[in-house]
Amino acid sequence: MKKLGKQTIKFDTPPSILQTASIVGPKEANGPLAKYFDQCLDDEFWDEKTWEKAESKIIKETVNTVISKSGIPFEKIDYCFAGDLLNQCISSSFGLRELNIPFFGVFGACSTFVESLCLASVFAESCANYILCATSSHFCSAEKQFRFPLELGNQRPQSAQWTVTGAGSAIVAKCGNGPYITHITPGKIVDMGIKDANSMGAAMAPAALDTLITHFKDTGRKPSYYDVIVTGDLGYVGKEILTELAKSEGYDIKANYDDCGVLIFDKNTQDTHSGGSGCACCGSVFSGYFFKQLQDKKIKKMLLIATGALTNATTTQQGESIPGIAHAVSIEI
Repeated sequence: MKKLGKQTIKFDTPPSILQTASIVGPKEANGPLAKYFDQCLDDEFWDEKTWEKAESKIIKETVNTVISKSGIPFEKIDYCFAGDLLNQCISSSFGLRELNIPFFGVFGACSTFVESLCLASVFAESCANYILCATSSHFCSAEKQFRFPLELGNQRPQSAQWTVTGAGSAIVAKCGNGPYITHITPGKIVDMGIKDANSMGAAMAPAALDTLITHFKDTGRKPSYYDVIVTGDLGYVGKEILTELAKSEGYDIKANYDDCGVLIFDKNTQDTHSGGSGCACCGSVFSGYFFKQLQDKKIKKMLLIATGALTNATTTQQGESIPGIAHAVSIEI
């Protein structure tokens, strides 16, 4: 490994993303990317008594799926990095407690999937052969914890996003045939003082900008180097803000930039307002749609930037602002 500039790490022997898997809920199953997911559920409970138990089952079965697809035995996987949105990452820890693999609970809010890929890549370069990455979120459990119980029927402003129900997982390997993680750019906490919990895209966009610019400065690359630049879950509002902010800094990303929160739902028919969010937004869209595009070589160079809002219900009630974070991985064939 070699550090470039302020924050970026370049891998001399780039780790390979061996395999991915994704499971999503019923709303996501009615979206434009449904055919790319490994499994689409008929209801949010999936035969469980609570939404939290359902989310744990979703991440558990997604991990089982990716291990089965990879052909790598459980006992050969060295470490697991996983996290979610719920208090103390209970979806991941309860869902994966029978895995019997050394476990790191990771929290980066909605940036957790790429944060896990970053950490797994460092481990693959240094001491491990196979590392499992996984993350999940659930619309009902997230609304219950961060906003209002669904039974209240609160109205959602147009800037609000819909937390994706689902999970995404990947196995990172020391050796493989690609796609390869060539660079990672861990992000810094950026807080612009935004306090509206229904405008997460605006809160996270400045962090995405900071990581985006840092990556380009550290690597000497330009936006045109990549076939696609993808953020995790800024949604329509955050995507527009990031595009304008990047242009004001001299980086025109409009031609090859998109957002997982924009892609996963149909804005005209699904009434998700500003689009998707949640750990599973980036996790499932990459593990389903983009990994397939990379395998088919329709995309050969991709910059994936997952964004997260580092907040909870307590800080919101205390009038705190919403700090943002964004982590980036450069994935290439």
